[in-house]
Amino acid sequence: MAGTTRHITIQKHQTFPQLERCTKCCNNFHCPFCMASIFKPCRPDKVKLHLKSHCNKAVVHGDFTIHRCGLGCRASLHYHCMYCPTTILRRGDFKNHLQVCKRNPNSESATKALSSTSTPVTPPTVINAPSVIETAESIPSIPYTPPNTNTDMTSLMITDTPSTTTAAAGKFRVRPVIKKRCPSCNILINKNNLPKHMERKHTDQSALDISETFQLTSQCIDDTNGIFAVLKVGKGHGIPLHVQYQALGENNRVLCESSECQINIDVAQRSGITSYQCMHISAASFCKSSAEQVSLEEDVLTEMVRGKWFSEKKKKECLALQQLANSSCAPLSVHTSIGISSAKKFISVFEPNVSSYSRLGRVMVVYNTKLDSWHCPCTKLRRSCLHKYVAKWHLFQTQRELFRTEGSPDKPHSEEEDITDNRHVYPPKGLGLNYMVNYILQNKKIPAVLPEDMRVPSPLKDYPQNLCPNETVCQECPGDVLLSDPMLITQNAKILTNWCIIKDVATYCKQCPQCGMFYRYQEWKDRLHNFNDHIILDIPLCLTLRNLLQVHTSVSRAVEFLQRTTGVEFPPADTMLDAYLQFEALTDHEYKYSCPTCGDHPPVVLMGVHKQTASPLSENDIEKPPEDFKGEVSLEEFWESLSKEMTCRGFVANAEHNPFAILPSYHFWAPWIGKNTRHSDTVLNTEFEKVHTSSEILKMTVTEERLREELFKQKDDVIRTLCIECDVDSTGSRSDLLLRLCSELKSKQTCDKISSKIWSSSGGWGVIMCPCGIVYSLKCNLRAESPQDFADLLLSWHHMPNVIIYDFAQALAKHTNLRVPEKLPISPFEGCLVEPTQANKELARCGQLKVSLPWLDEKTRGTDPHGHPVTGSADHYVLCDRSHEGSTDGDVLRKLTLVPQLADRVSSQISEQLFAQMKKNDYFLNMSLPSTHLFQMRNIIHHYNENKASKLRTRSTKSLAPNLLTEATLGTF
Repeated sequence: MAGTTRHITIQKHQTFPQLERCTKCCNNFHCPFCMASIFKPCRPDKVKLHLKSHCNKAVVHGDFTIHRCGLGCRASLHYHCMYCPTTILRRGDFKNHLQVCKRNPNSESATKALSSTSTPVTPPTVINAPSVIETAESIPSIPYTPPNTNTDMTSLMITDTPSTTTAAAGKFRVRPVIKKRCPSCNILINKNNLPKHMERKHTDQSALDISETFQLTSQCIDDTNGIFAVLKVGKGHGIPLHVQYQALGENNRVLCESSECQINIDVAQRSGITSYQCMHISAASFCKSSAEQVSLEEDVLTEMVRGKWFSEKKKKECLALQQLANSSCAPLSVHTSIGISSAKKFISVFEPNVSSYSRLGRVMVVYNTKLDSWHCPCTKLRRSCLHKYVAKWHLFQTQRELFRTEGSPDKPHSEEEDITDNRHVYPPKGLGLNYMVNYILQNKKIPAVLPEDMRVPSPLKDYPQNLCPNETVCQECPGDVLLSDPMLITQNAKILTNWCIIKDVATYCKQCPQCGMFYRYQEWKDRLHNFNDHIILDIPLCLTLRNLLQVHTSVSRAVEFLQRTTGVEFPPADTMLDAYLQFEALTDHEYKYSCPTCGDHPPVVLMGVHKQTASPLSENDIEKPPEDFKGEVSLEEFWESLSKEMTCRGFVANAEHNPFAILPSYHFWAPWIGKNTRHSDTVLNTEFEKVHTSSEILKMTVTEERLREELFKQKDDVIRTLCIECDVDSTGSRSDLLLRLCSELKSKQTCDKISSKIWSSSGGWGVIMCPCGIVYSLKCNLRAESPQDFADLLLSWHHMPNVIIYDFAQALAKHTNLRVPEKLPISPFEGCLVEPTQANKELARCGQLKVSLPWLDEKTRGTDPHGHPVTGSADHYVLCDRSHEGSTDGDVLRKLTLVPQLADRVSSQISEQLFAQMKKNDYFLNMSLPSTHLFQMRNIIHHYNENKASKLRTRSTKSLAPNLLTEATLGTF
């Protein structure tokens, strides 16, 4: 090659050509060493990453770095010699060539030319790239002009000094390389390498024969029973599965845990192919390693109980399972080391019952050390089970360092250190995350009533491609402290709409240099809701999800509908649900829970429980209250914490890392009552008093009369279920069923079943609503429903209703008066309509008793300071639902039909109609976390109330319009 020229791939030291935006063929950035067909022009950050890959293949020769050339000089990637015009394909051959060519005397002029100072090339007019903040190291650069593939190859040479002499070309033998295209991925590859490429990249591992040279990783975990742990797949991060391989002996069994493999084995057996084995069983036949057997110690388990890793009850269950495993000659737990990921621990746990998730009597529990999460196939994520407890026991004994907490005494920690150490980490953690969530909740609220143009989906809407926060100064620091320049979070964010997904959206954040607080894009006026800086929902899509929930369509079904409609893949349903709940948490709902007809203080209410959404939590899963807890909970604080949890889900990986996550507890679990209806922000929740020990339940079941009394309070479906469980005929009327159960109470076994059903079951949703169907109070019961729950709600109201309609009226009246004996809120006659004399009871049974309550039609003019603001009366009656009238002797004087003002105006089935609608939501509400369940239910009921209230206003306007028109017409005469 001429001594005056140097190829562009030959760079001095570790420099790179400066990247300039192309103005000829595109508006992006080219790689200076590759054609556009090899490396597609793109953003400068991606080009710089690509250039770093060039360094891995470059050859360093003296002060020069020679990169691989892909500019089309040859059909394959090659290297250019700095001493002669030769191009070499292989890196090793090129290094040898450089050593030979350097000693060639004909190359001295070229060596001198290359050692001289290069003359910079004047670049053409280009458009400068926008400044992008990056954390990666910047790459040194020199001026560079993007190559044009249509120009002559001499344009790719950089001229150092003018010269007319050229070096003599050396004679080197170049062996021709025959290349072929891969039929699967269409890449050009050496003919000799093509078979190996097909085997490695495009051959199904399940189709390969397992042999000594190729096999899935396996390990024996139970030599006695022939149980092996085998990787499920040859590639990727799969969970090991169990295989039983006992080919010798009398009890020979060959089974695979994979249902797909077992189907193939069954088909092969029926087809006469008795020697067929799936790849997992074949891998077990070649297994040569065994897992270490560990005998778990009871002392370690006792230490874990003292450390409150789990309860004494779970300890007994673990020990019982250990005894059962020993009697079955099987190890209780085995830690297998065949997992590909070092961050995951795989524990095989003994399971005596054969089921869909334990076909071979064992389950594989997975512990992710990075996410601190446990997974067991027998239960849902974030739900405890016995297998997880045994796995924790095993790891606590063998790898105790995994259970060290950050707040241990060995490592003091403070909030100031937390925000300082993570000052430049986004998303923030600790106190910085707390500040950011609080700021978004207080200052980024979305109006409850949005403009009409924002509510309607539009496929023609143009959304911005760069989302940057509007704040310019810190909102927390005193004075005007300017924020930093926008910092890039990602350039691959997506905007999800009803019609499509907009990709390659850039999101930015800003940071205060003084306090370190971050600010992100959160502007609803752009019709966008930013969930986690990577997923952005447009507001019409959020409203679509809201409306679908109102017609009992879950978010998961909505996502499936969107995917089928648009033809593109949306994020997982759980992510979409979290994004929607965050949108609702930021929406400025009033949650008035008030009827436009009955006002904030309805004089007549109906009460009931929706038991279909009973909590799946056991008693041990609920945190016990402190000793000084009196049953008072801050309602606003609880629901604000719930909104913070929903908002924070856009900043953390999962619920376990959410610092605002709320777990069910008796001392921090509040109902919802409208702001104008409740007495104050402090409400009552005395559910902790309903928790009974086993000895207390035994004492309660001793009295047959008490059990019979509680049995009469149960609803029809509960009574019918009890009949089925007690092997009693479940056909006939309610009275027939009760008589049969009462006759069986003499049996101790039957008594135990009934008491367990009544006192140990979980609760549902308790509601208080007006006759119009508007819900005023909502409470999620952690334990079985009782009059105590509704007494908590009524005593938290500012004005107790005059008429309360409830299934178990007598029990509610007695309990409420016992709670406040100095005031006796349910009076007169303990909530009965008249004095409970025998004569009045006989008149009521004969239908000759009517009790008028005139203040229901017109407010009493008296000046009773304790009177109801609507009726003026201080009387409070607890009446019976029509379906329960006459259930007990005391309910005769509580009949709803005894009051003429209520007989035709109040529909006692209004609550059952609501519950029939809410039952349609059980299929997705029961699958969610308790906090998600709680937040979503209040939100769904709020929108139900708003729709109901809107219909009431429309109906009222239509009914009043003719009267107003008549009065206006008469007034003209």
